[in-house]
Amino acid sequence: MAATIRDVARQAGVGLGTVSRVLNNSPLVSPITRNRVLTAITELRYSPSQIARSFASGKTFTVSAIAPFFTRPSVVERLRGIESQLTISGYSLVVFNVETVARRDACIRNISCHDRSDGVLIMSLTPREDEVLALQEAGTPVVLIDTVAEGISGVRIDDVYGGELAVRHLIDLGHQRIGFAGDSIDEARAFNFTSSRDRHIGYMRALDAAGVVRRPEYQCYGVHGRFEARILTRNLLQLPEPPTAIFAASDTQAMGVLEAARDLGLRVPADLSIIGFDDIDVAEYLGLTTVRQPLFMSGQRGVDLLLRIIGDENLGPQSEVLPIELVMRGTTGSIG
Repeated sequence: MAATIRDVARQAGVGLGTVSRVLNNSPLVSPITRNRVLTAITELRYSPSQIARSFASGKTFTVSAIAPFFTRPSVVERLRGIESQLTISGYSLVVFNVETVARRDACIRNISCHDRSDGVLIMSLTPREDEVLALQEAGTPVVLIDTVAEGISGVRIDDVYGGELAVRHLIDLGHQRIGFAGDSIDEARAFNFTSSRDRHIGYMRALDAAGVVRRPEYQCYGVHGRFEARILTRNLLQLPEPPTAIFAASDTQAMGVLEAARDLGLRVPADLSIIGFDDIDVAEYLGLTTVRQPLFMSGQRGVDLLLRIIGDENLGPQSEVLPIELVMRGTTGSIG
């Protein structure tokens, strides 16, 4: 027999009104009590009537997520975090996949038309100035994940610092000829992606701080993907004086760099050190040194922030910067 709201209240040791306030994301419930109620909901597998909740609160209990290229491993992991947090909060998720510039522009432009959603999460797609104004005028609660825009709440990491962290590691190992493999500048500009750009800024800052000469021929850019990174890196590694280390702006691109090294018979890390970014699941399997960012947590924190805004329309713009760390594995080593 399906659990009822009374069962939840009894197990959590609270009144029916408290359970109702938790389900409606009321800010009037203490964190300890909220967690107790959410735990009871999870244990009992309680599923409140969506129709009844909507009538009572005037909400749809649905959140929209605008996600670019949502089959990419890092995007999948963020969506997993989003879905898990929405589930325990009693919300449903609708995902809008973005794979073209026209789709990106339409999804952001039409946010005010998402009348089936109480709020919207925008992943990695940085709104432009005119779009920020339109979002603010629309009045729909919005939270950015993996990017930042003035006047809009968001959860992100410091990509510039992440780039510095990666390249400082290579410099500390004695490398001076350090390459970079990142996203196509045209694609990044069209979608207004900023992570690869910012990680490249960190790359250059680390070189400058260590007095290492920047070498434009060591920097390659292409459509985000393993195959593209493989082709670009093969060209890089066949230069008369090739790099001894490469920083890839994502683990996916680092996989392409690893394949290029294998194509040319190079030993990793004896002949070439490689470091990626993200720490997706396959990175550990490959023994890839990388900069870890909390992908799953970023989805969870984005939901937490959005639900707080939905529950308090007077809450001003909020920003959270999540921690990152260097994860040393087997693809980086001292210069021979």
